[in-house]
Parts: sequence; C-alpha cells; structure tokens
Amino acid sequence: MRSATVLGPTLAVLAATACSSLKSTPPAAPAPAMRQGPSTAATLGIPPGHLPPPGQCRVWLPGEPPGHQPRPRSCAHIERTAPAGSWIVYRPSEDKKVVHVRVVDERRPGVVVRLRVYDVHRGTFIREDQAR
Repeated sequence: MRSATVLGPTLAVLAATACSSLKSTPPAAPAPAMRQGPSTAATLGIPPGHLPPPGQCRVWLPGEPPGHQPRPRSCAHIERTAPAGSWIVYRPSEDKKVVHVRVVDERRPGVVVRLRVYDVHRGTFIREDQAR
C-alpha cells in the first residue's frame, strides 16, 4: 500500500514532465527581411488596378494601403508635392508594358534619387536608370 501512495504521485510527476518535454519551444519568427518578401527593388508591390492610367502619374506612399493613396493625376509639377520617402509612379503612353518609378529621397521631399523601371504585368524590376 505504501508503494502505491509513493508510486501514484511519482507517476504523475513523470507524466507531467514527459508531456512538457514533448512540447517544444515555438519556432523562432522568420527574420524581418523574409517576412516582408522581396525588396521593393526586385518587385513593384503596387496592385495593377492601382497603377496610374497611361500618360499619368501617381504619388505612391510605400507602406500605406492602396485605398489610402493619392489619386492619379497629371505629371506636371508632381515632384513638388511628393513627400519624402514616396514614389512617383508614371505609365508612359508609348510603352504600356512598363511603369517608371521615381524614388523620392527619404529626408528631402521632391528630391528624386532613383529611377526604376518595372514590368507592368509581373511587377518585376527591369532596370535602374540614372537620376537627373
């Protein structure tokens, strides 16, 4: 009888320990770069329905939802209104298969630091041109 009173609690402790050792620690979260997907240099990341019509421009604010973006408009003087860190997206009328993105400096509104060209349908990076 005495062995039963010792054996019962001992088995309970062993069972609890065995169950807790089966639970592994949760997997570590992926590195932030993996969670975000490819860099914006490799993919455009703008839904096709939100690209400006051919011949027009749109200021795009990376990180903002598509529905909260400024409307497409004429490209005239658009750099003046482009906030720091934004993109100026342009669809040329003569080549509807590409989209041009002028990347605005992170600290200086309206100052273009990069010109990138993407494939409209795939959203993939084609080339980077010199900023003027």
